[in-house]
Amino acid sequence: MPNPKKKHTRSRRDLRRSHNSVIEVAQLVECPNCKSARLPHNVCPKCGFYKDRVVVAPKAAKTEENTEAK
Repeated sequence: MPNPKKKHTRSRRDLRRSHNSVIEVAQLVECPNCKSARLPHNVCPKCGFYKDRVVVAPKAAKTEENTEAK
């Protein structure tokens, strides 16, 4: 097997390795029901909508209930 003739510097080695650790930004799509951003193939966290139907009941805003009771 071939061997390197000269040693590569730490900088050169780390630059080569750094390209594999790029963090990808999550791709968001628009919810057809409430038009908020959500992850594709996931239930909308705002309205609980998925594939043209309500799958999960939307969460009630607890902060509004607490402020009205006081």
